Amino acid sequence: MLPALGAHTDNQTPLAEAAARGADHVQIFLSNPQSWKKPLPRDDADELASSPIPVYVHSPYLINVVAEPSRIRIPSRRILAETCEAAWAIKATAVVVHGGHLVGDERIEEAFPRWRKALAQLETDIPVFIENTASGDKAAARRVDDLRHLWGEIGDLEVGFVLDTCHAWAGGEPLDEVVERVMEATGRIDLVHLNDSRDPFDSRRDRHANLGHGLIPEDQLVEVVREAGAPVIIETPGGVVEHVADLEWLRRRLS
Repeated sequence: MLPALGAHTDNQTPLAEAAARGADHVQIFLSNPQSWKKPLPRDDADELASSPIPVYVHSPYLINVVAEPSRIRIPSRRILAETCEAAWAIKATAVVVHGGHLVGDERIEEAFPRWRKALAQLETDIPVFIENTASGDKAAARRVDDLRHLWGEIGDLEVGFVLDTCHAWAGGEPLDEVVERVMEATGRIDLVHLNDSRDPFDSRRDRHANLGHGLIPEDQLVEVVREAGAPVIIETPGGVVEHVADLEWLRRRLS
């Protein structure tokens, strides 16, 4: 049985975008991903909330709840809470957020309690999924070994996990063993961001490519999907035509 397959799309008409791609679900931003501004109410909130198409929300890239400087950490907690509030208005399936990174001379161990504090203060019924990242020696969610320490701190809070294949590849985590290792570290994979990579293994560069057009071995991309057993979202370049091709590429190899 195929997993549910979807795509990250423009946020103006996400249900139409999902239909055009033949997608089972869709992922969108609710605000400018490079801004601290609060998401605005949506005119189609009731339509999204009642739709059978699940909607995942990706939070702004600026969020970094583990940063020591309060000028970064405090706004990060605020915009995460505001994103969750906006996601609740459309009955989103989950909010995806990057793991963040330390910005000073601190030890990586200091990042994990900050994630716990951020989640403990978050008043929402929307599930929060932390996503692995591609670079940074002091990233909280790049290396699988650090995920193990992070989940030792927050695992009881039932936070979810998103495995991004491009991020893992660029971050130096071998894809042929990453699912098993992540499951050992976190006990869960709630969503797969399936993206090929324009750059070599361990490049620390987060540049997505269309499936089968990058440097990740095709069989490794497919095996991640098979082994994870989780819904899949592509975040690949292009629009409807390219995404339809990517989803068909995956369906053929999974069938």
